[in-house]
Amino acid sequence: MLVRRFTQLVLGTLLLASPATSIPAAAEQVLKVGSTPTGIPFTFLDTKTNSIQGVMVDLITEVGKDAGFSVQIGPMQFSALIASLTSNKIDIIAAAMFITPARKEVIDFSDPIYTYGEGLVVPKNDTKDYIGQDDFKGQAVGAQVGTAFVDALKKSGQFSEVKAYDTIPDILRDVNAGRLKAGFADYPILAYNLKQGAFSDVRIVESYKPTIIGSVGIGMRKGDSELLGRINTSLAKLKANGTIAKILDKWGLKAQAL
Repeated sequence: MLVRRFTQLVLGTLLLASPATSIPAAAEQVLKVGSTPTGIPFTFLDTKTNSIQGVMVDLITEVGKDAGFSVQIGPMQFSALIASLTSNKIDIIAAAMFITPARKEVIDFSDPIYTYGEGLVVPKNDTKDYIGQDDFKGQAVGAQVGTAFVDALKKSGQFSEVKAYDTIPDILRDVNAGRLKAGFADYPILAYNLKQGAFSDVRIVESYKPTIIGSVGIGMRKGDSELLGRINTSLAKLKANGTIAKILDKWGLKAQAL
């Protein structure tokens, strides 16, 4: 009898000490992030790992660590990002997306992260030092669909045609092949692509003065003020401790004031 009672006492003690009876920790929030596979160095598909990498991926990952959420990065076309966000397919946009008044009517943005303007690319055998868009008046030019550049170029009314391309590499291919006289796109992305040497017959026109200046930000659904506050607080911390500068430097970009 004593043996049985002793055995029951030992078993009861083990059950009380068992991890199975402890209260489980709250699961970490996982947010779906939409990024583009062709916006190097901001976002791009790394074929070695078959994953999206780049400035904005590194940044949103670090923001998540500080703000208390993890991220699940999904690739999609630039033109599909906002629709995917508003239809709840994703929770965050982390790409080379300018904060514009028109976009702010549809979604919310974080504080600015990086500011730049459009770059101009032409065939390498075209050695003219172009200064502005007026130099191509009446001609056909190219830009990426869904970007602030393609809309502004169309509204200017200066060009015979503004060809809309799905990706920036598509623009570079047509310029490289001589099918397009001039292409406009994000300067850092153009410069990074050309630095890799894939488009040997294209040059970026350093004399060109950009007119469409914008700042990249992280996109969220309209009215998601709690998430917006967390992200902006984390961005301020990451700027102060030098993390943002390190991320930019890793991808060949210079740190700027937020």
